[in-house]
This record gives sequence, structure tokens and C-alpha cells, in this order.
Amino acid sequence: MLRKAARQRRDYLYRKAMILKEAEINEKRAKLRTAIAQGRPLEKSIADDKQLRKDFAYDESRDDLDTSAQLDIDDEYAQLSGLVDPRVLITTSRSSSSRLTAFSKEIRLLIPTAIRLNRGNLILDDCVRSANAGGLTDIMLLSEHRGTPTGLVISHLPHGPTVSFSLHNVLMRGDIPGSIRGSVSEAYPHLMFEGFTSRLGERVCKVLKHLFPPRDPITSKTKLSNRVVVFKNIEDVIEVRHYVYVRTAHDAVELSEVGPRMSMKLFEIRNGTLENKDGHVEWHLNQFTRTSRKKDYL
Repeated sequence: MLRKAARQRRDYLYRKAMILKEAEINEKRAKLRTAIAQGRPLEKSIADDKQLRKDFAYDESRDDLDTSAQLDIDDEYAQLSGLVDPRVLITTSRSSSSRLTAFSKEIRLLIPTAIRLNRGNLILDDCVRSANAGGLTDIMLLSEHRGTPTGLVISHLPHGPTVSFSLHNVLMRGDIPGSIRGSVSEAYPHLMFEGFTSRLGERVCKVLKHLFPPRDPITSKTKLSNRVVVFKNIEDVIEVRHYVYVRTAHDAVELSEVGPRMSMKLFEIRNGTLENKDGHVEWHLNQFTRTSRKKDYL
């Protein structure tokens, strides 16, 4: 089983490397086509690439995809996106407090198809191995500091990525004034993403939206859910809200917050799964990030 997982991981990394190489060639080919059409001199990197100019006569009619479009063809979520419901395993750090346990239960209610696991003495390697054997798609690990939830890690199975967030201003259902009490609907919610404009923001948006199962189209005859989960990016801080709504008129609705409420700050994006600490770091928040108030990364 370990050899099979290692072989699949090597194959995945090899395909990723080939995609990146092909995407780089596509960008050069597009620049070459533009320079020829406009009669401009070639860049030095393109002019020195004799093989590129030799193959251009045969590749002139093919579509040139940039790096972003090329990676989207075979990314981590492409095979099962929209076809099967994701199954998310929600767990906590070891020796969790009662407040963190209660918070994990509310996160479990937020994601309809998720399951929750009491961590106990289970180590991360065994947890990831069991999740892969059970056909789960993601692992969500919650951590705390003196009873206050402070960390959220989302790891996609079987090959990653692993995205780490820090949590701030966490309010559970009982702490929100005027929130709805009682049972929580587990219908598939509507998702709203706002403010994710950069390439990094689209990457984070893709990770978050694939935690939730796909909804039926609005034109279907099935009854639509009245749940809404909102992810709003404000200066690289992701505000998370959970509402239910009631239609009061043909053009008006009334919202009621259900909870939980929290703010998430992106800390790191790393290739590989949760137990792999040596994976390639795709993006990391360091001491020089966001030193300029005018620059937003998401």
C-alpha cells in the first residue's frame, strides 16, 4: 500500500512537471506569434531557442494555453469536481478542549457531507492513511490556544495541496447575538465568494468551494435550499458567515445568521498531504508580506 501511494505520488509530480514545462513553451510560442504578426524584434530567450522556431511551423495552428489554463486542465480537483460529493474528515489537535470540540461540531454542521472524528491518540500518518483507505477527499484539522480556536488546515487527498489558515474573531452559534437556535439544516448550501481577484485568490477559492457538495442548477425542479455560506475577502482577511433566508416578497429576502462566524487569514499553501512536512511550499506568509498597504495578495 505504501509503495502504491509513493508510485502514485511520483506519477502525479511527474505529470505536474510536464504540464509546467509545456505551459512555458506555450507562452514562448505565443510571444513568437505576436512578434511575427506585429513585426517586432524577438526577445533574446526566444531568439536563442532554435528548437522553438524550428517547431513553430508545425505548431502554428494549435491553441496556446497560458500557465493558468494549462494547470487547470489537470489540477488536483479536476477528476471529481462536480461529479461526486466531497467527503471531508474534520478532526482536532490532540487533547482538545471542550470549546474546540464544540467548534468542530459546528464546522461539521456547516459542511453537509463532512464527518467528525475524535482524534484521541491517533497520529497524523495513521489519520491520513485511514482517510485515504476510506475514500475521503479532504482532511480538516482544527487547532487551539488555551481553548480559543486559532488554526485551520485543509489537506486535499490523496496528493494535496495543504492550505493553512489562522483563525481570528471566532464566534460560535451561542455567542452570536440574535442567532437562530435549534437544529441546523443540512441541505446543500449556496456558496458566495467575493473579493478573490488574483491568481492566489482563485486558488484559495477553489480549495474552499470543493469542501462543499455541488448543488443542483437553479432550473431544476428540486426544492432549493435556503442556506447561504459567504466567503468575503477584505484586505486578505476572509470573513466567513452562515445564513438562512426567507423570501418575504418576489424581490426581497430576509437573512438570519446561523453561525459560526470567523475570520481566516491565509498562512501557507504547500504541496503534499497533511503529514508531509517536506512538500514544496507554493506560497507562504513571511515578515515582508503585506508591508505595503496598497497591495492585496488575494
